[in-house]
Amino acid sequence: FLKENLVTTIRDTNNPTFLCIFSGGILMYEEVPMVEMDGMNLVETRAILRYIAAKYDLYGRTPKEQAWIDMYAEGLKDLSDMVKFLPLSLPGEKEMNLQYILERATTRFFPVYEKALRDRGQDFLVGDRQSWTDVQLLEVIFMVEECKPKVLSGFPLLQEFKARISSIPTINKFLQPGSQRKPPLDEDSTEVVKNIFKFEHGMSLKNMGTIIAEH
Repeated sequence: FLKENLVTTIRDTNNPTFLCIFSGGILMYEEVPMVEMDGMNLVETRAILRYIAAKYDLYGRTPKEQAWIDMYAEGLKDLSDMVKFLPLSLPGEKEMNLQYILERATTRFFPVYEKALRDRGQDFLVGDRQSWTDVQLLEVIFMVEECKPKVLSGFPLLQEFKARISSIPTINKFLQPGSQRKPPLDEDSTEVVKNIFKFEHGMSLKNMGTIIAEH
C-alpha cells in the first residue's frame, strides 16, 4: 500500500486531478495518500488502513486481537519503510543499506512472524481468520524478496504463509501481471522523487537512519 501510493504519486504528478487535489484544500496535511470513502477524504496511511480493516471485518474480534494486529503492523511498517527508502540511499551506501535491511529482516522481524505462526498453530497471524496484518505481511515479504529472492529460505512457515495468502482469490488476482500492483522504483522514478521533494544535490537517507543528509 505504501509503496504503491508512492509510485502512483510519482508517476501521476502532472495529472490534472492530482494537481487539483493538492490545490483544492482536500488534503488535511497537504500530503498523500488520500482515499475517498463513505463521504470522507481519509488521510494518513495507518488511519486509512485501520478504517478499511474495520469496515471489512479485518481488524480482529476483540480489543486484544486488535492490539496484536497493531503490534505486528507497526513492526511491518518499520521494515517496509526501510525497503521503500532504499533507492534514496547516499551514493556508495546502497549496498550497505541493503545488507542492513536483509539483516534486520532475517534476525529481527521475520523470526517474530515465524514464531507467531508456529506458537499459535493457525493459518493467520492473529486469531483463526484473516486480518489486514496478514495482507501487510505478504506485501512486505514481496518487498524484501525484491531485494533478495530467497530471503525466506530459513523460514518454512512464512513460505507456507506466503503461498496460502497468495492463493486467496482476490489477492491472487491482484498479484497477476497487468494488475494495479506497482513495480519497485527504478532510477528514473527515483530522480523524479528527488525533484518532487526538492532533494537538493541528492539529499538522501544515510545508512537507513532518520537523518536526511545533503551531499
